Amino acid sequence: MLSAKALSSNLGVCSVGFQLTGKGFLLSPATAQHFRDTDIKNSDVLKPWIGGLGIQRKAEAMVAIDVCGIEEATIRQKYPAIYQHLVDSVLPERAQNARKSVRDNWWVYGEARNTFRPAIKGLKTLVVSSLTASHRTFVYVPSSAIADSTTVMFAIEDASSLAVLSSRTHVVWSLAQGGTLEDRPRYNKSRCFDPFPFPELTETQKVLLRTLGEDLDAHRKRQQAVHPKLTLTQMYNVLEKLRAGEAIEGKDKEIYDQGLIGILRDLHDQIDAAVADAYGWPVDLSDEEILMRLVDLNKTRAAEEASGHIRWLRPEYQNPTGAKAEKGKTTDMDLGVVAKVEKAPWPKGLPDQIAAVREALLEMGEASPEQIARRFARARTTAVQPLLESLAALGQAQLTEDGRYAA
Repeated sequence: MLSAKALSSNLGVCSVGFQLTGKGFLLSPATAQHFRDTDIKNSDVLKPWIGGLGIQRKAEAMVAIDVCGIEEATIRQKYPAIYQHLVDSVLPERAQNARKSVRDNWWVYGEARNTFRPAIKGLKTLVVSSLTASHRTFVYVPSSAIADSTTVMFAIEDASSLAVLSSRTHVVWSLAQGGTLEDRPRYNKSRCFDPFPFPELTETQKVLLRTLGEDLDAHRKRQQAVHPKLTLTQMYNVLEKLRAGEAIEGKDKEIYDQGLIGILRDLHDQIDAAVADAYGWPVDLSDEEILMRLVDLNKTRAAEEASGHIRWLRPEYQNPTGAKAEKGKTTDMDLGVVAKVEKAPWPKGLPDQIAAVREALLEMGEASPEQIARRFARARTTAVQPLLESLAALGQAQLTEDGRYAA
């Protein structure tokens, strides 16, 4: 793992996806349409669902019920058919859950990401990526979509950011920083996104990268629409072979033609060149040189933030008042909109505490006991430490060399 600090500039705009904790929250398209036909108001709480597998490959289309933030009595009164479905299909499962808060609030997702939802509000689209995947790809989905906990969500609508995330520069960084699940790279938010120093773009560079990001997303979606069985995994497998100079024949040639992989390669080449130019770097740097420069830039940005200068990714959301950072406090997540986020209550029972620590670690990717404790009101590091040790003993966490824990 590279030595890099989380940057305040990236706060509040990235999160692991929603954890539903209940199979009954998911509906087939036909069942969802039946609810809409029964009462058009039900459309308010029926949203497209996407999982990590559905990004890379093909997955059955599903619709998610999302009534998070609505009181139980209101659901029963306003959406009676939906309420009955949840009582029948979610309540029995949640009644057996070890976490008291999950049992008591059985109609709410196990992890509703309430602190992240404000970042999505007002956006038309959301960038998502699979939490684990053989190829690191980033795609647009409607902001109304329920991206589940096998994904990572990015509340960054400008396509210039999609281009930067999709660039070789960021992919090399994320592969070096992230962990693995079996043989598949894992995108750990706290290591891959939080410390990543985005380039500071001129308006000309932003326009170019925005166009390239939009073209990349449109190209892939267009070819998949024309060829419904075509997957991103197939497309990027062939792209990898093409870059390696391997012969493209047989099934690969079919995928090459269906996905117009030559165009896909050209789009990525243009993005890589434009991102390198935005950093002021040569386009032909080795992976090691890219990593060294990013680590150096991270240190520079961290020092700037410590002195009060923050390059917010979404200043209108992250720092809507335009307040200047106070020296020495830029890493406390106490600026702009982030100051409004309240700590979660520390559960009373041991099963709830273990579950809460595990969920926090999954969301953060990697953290120290102190960092986990700071996410909860009245939680002590001495109480969190043994829980992390237990998770490590069960194989649900991994102790790193510096005394931190990784999911």
